Amino acid sequence: MRIVLVGPPGAGKGTQAAYLAKNLGIPHISTGDLFRANISQGTPLGVEAQSYMKAGQLVPDSVTIGMAEDRMRQADAEGGFLLDGFPRNVAQAQALDAFLKADGIELDAVLDLEVPEDEVVKRIAGRRICRKDSSHVFHVTYNAPKTEGVCDVCGGELYQRDDDTEETVRKRLAVYHTETEPIIDYYREQNLVETILALGKVDEVTAKAMAALKK
Repeated sequence: MRIVLVGPPGAGKGTQAAYLAKNLGIPHISTGDLFRANISQGTPLGVEAQSYMKAGQLVPDSVTIGMAEDRMRQADAEGGFLLDGFPRNVAQAQALDAFLKADGIELDAVLDLEVPEDEVVKRIAGRRICRKDSSHVFHVTYNAPKTEGVCDVCGGELYQRDDDTEETVRKRLAVYHTETEPIIDYYREQNLVETILALGKVDEVTAKAMAALKK
């Protein structure tokens, strides 16, 4: 299967993508991983992307599209893939359609993870990270530490990242609504969209997504 996963920040795309890809036996292709791999390997696209990032500029669609196309050409993606974070706008969605059409293939589904905006803010703004080990993550509501501000695992100080504040989250949501949300309508015109209410336990959301894919 060839699937695009869409949803606002805090919707759980990364978590769901990993579970779905494993259940379906296809690679999970995330934009973040694409950038990290290309930059660490020093590919031409990685070098170009890094030059824009160092200058504090947005990486052009052409670079992101190039990275995604290179990844989708790899052998493990021949039987399908799950795209997470790409396409990010309608121009990228159109480029993806053109890429797939050239190979005589098409998308099977676009999963739209829907989460109320206030819940997104609550999820992200409540996150607390350990200064000693950033893999230790807590939440003031859903996974509170035994002692406020102290990591249960190593005793490190817990803090809120600058990009996890409510103000920053709402700005990120505004960007999502303006740039990314229009691709849902774009794909809806192709009858590809399955909307999943991404509330509840992780396995419950995964089950709903798998059921939608079986339709």
